[in-house]
Amino acid sequence: MRLRALLETDALGLRLLAGEDELDRTVRGVMTTDLRDPSRYLSGGELVLTGLAWRHSAEDSEPFVRLLAGAGVVGLAAGEAELGAIPNDLVEACVRHRLPLFAVSEAVAFATITEYVVRQVSGERAGDLAAVVDRHRRLMTSGPAGGGPEVVLDLLTSDLDLRAWVLSPTGRQIAGAGAPLSPGLGSKLAGEHLAAVRTGRRAPHRAAVQGTTYSLFPIRSAGRGAAAAAVSASRDVRESVLSDWLLAVEADAGDWPAARLDLLQGVTQLIAVERDRRDAARTVRRRLAQEVLELVQTGAAPAEIAARLRVAAPVLLPGLGSAPHWQVVVARVEWQDGGAVQSGPVAQTLLEEILVDPAVAGSDSSDRIAVAHAGDEAIALVPLPAIATEGEAAEGEDEPRDSDQGLHADVLLDAVREPLSGGLADDGRLTLGVSAAVHSAEGLRGALEEARHARRVAAARPGRVCAAGHHELASHVLLLPFVPDDVRRAFTARLLDPLRDYDRRHRAELIPTLEAFLDCDGSWTRCAARLHLHVNTLRYRVGRIEQLTGRDLSRLEDKLDFFLALRMS
Repeated sequence: MRLRALLETDALGLRLLAGEDELDRTVRGVMTTDLRDPSRYLSGGELVLTGLAWRHSAEDSEPFVRLLAGAGVVGLAAGEAELGAIPNDLVEACVRHRLPLFAVSEAVAFATITEYVVRQVSGERAGDLAAVVDRHRRLMTSGPAGGGPEVVLDLLTSDLDLRAWVLSPTGRQIAGAGAPLSPGLGSKLAGEHLAAVRTGRRAPHRAAVQGTTYSLFPIRSAGRGAAAAAVSASRDVRESVLSDWLLAVEADAGDWPAARLDLLQGVTQLIAVERDRRDAARTVRRRLAQEVLELVQTGAAPAEIAARLRVAAPVLLPGLGSAPHWQVVVARVEWQDGGAVQSGPVAQTLLEEILVDPAVAGSDSSDRIAVAHAGDEAIALVPLPAIATEGEAAEGEDEPRDSDQGLHADVLLDAVREPLSGGLADDGRLTLGVSAAVHSAEGLRGALEEARHARRVAAARPGRVCAAGHHELASHVLLLPFVPDDVRRAFTARLLDPLRDYDRRHRAELIPTLEAFLDCDGSWTRCAARLHLHVNTLRYRVGRIEQLTGRDLSRLEDKLDFFLALRMS
């Protein structure tokens, strides 16, 4: 806005005392101060309001005005409440430095002027930014010249003082202006957003995290054009809730005017264009995964599969000198009463996100990941650089040993469990299985079956987000989830209920004693030390366990039965 507009606004009651020829200067902000030297807090373009408390003598006016002019201030408004009429020495200093000077009536509060200036400047900035956003959208739609979402986020910060970040559904930062979000904050915001979407709340969603309020805007990608928008509106929210990005703005949008909300919606549409481009770039990797998957499932010759892997390796791991090892990850998203919900594409997009290192920012950080989907199942083919120690077969061995390197099921979901649970709500589940690393095409079919079986183990566990790895397929853990519930209850009740009843009546702690005894492999001294008991006291408790159950804890079979009962209880 121009200084002239302030003078023409009767409600502000300003009188011009100097600088009539400078009234076309543009006001970009407002500051109230009574400091003798406020220059350190000025960035240029401000209208400075002062009550003149800094002035103790006529000699103070010249240095004060000189500092303001040097800092790029566009005008000075002095209040009459403190000294009455504005001193001539201040007027003369402003004339010398060509700084417009206004007198503020005692009846007008500085807050009134500040509110007016802020409202006008914000409105004009929003209009200018809207034009920039529209121009940027056209650039990005026609080609990559727009610069990506970071450019618009930087504009939000510089022109509207809004800090904003683009987040994935798991809370990973894809783009942002300024400093990145603190660790864990993105995950919390994504969880709040997903939960709000599932409950049907209208966007933007308000979230208060760590004492700061954020407004969360969904970024929905459904292609371009009115037809695509109509398809998006008719889709079940469960088909997109786990794959859509979001825009997190550090502000409370609850009292924003409609123009500013429309502007932010335009920003989300702009970022959706980048999302579409990112998905298009994944097409090659997805097609490679689909081709390899079809060859494996149809029983193609290992040589044919190996040929496809040789094509895939340079695409997924550019510059790799030798053929990598491969791991297979299988994921499935299931909904209660899902009906016609298409879960396969959702699982595909979600698995692509889960397999990205959460510490890696950006929208193109999943170049190593190739994910296909078949029905409701997503299958990832993940290359690993050649493992020189455990992953390769040692001299004289026919098969490679299991490696501790690569992807681990118990780690993959740690960073994403909280936000995804919000999106799954009470009617969805995500289960995931991870194979061991294989070093050749011959092992890929077995790796696929291993990952699928691990996923079924995960599905047999309680919880909304579960994973299992290949290590668990060589353990009793593999068998326990598949015991029917009625058999499980009867088996554990027969062995453990007498001990629970006795503990309840006598506070004897027989169950904890049994767990410690088995965990110590039946060692009396180690178990007594762990429980801080005398060995004779431990012997008495074990004897009571045997008496109540009719079992003998010196026999391997009875130890095993107790062990399984405790695991299944």
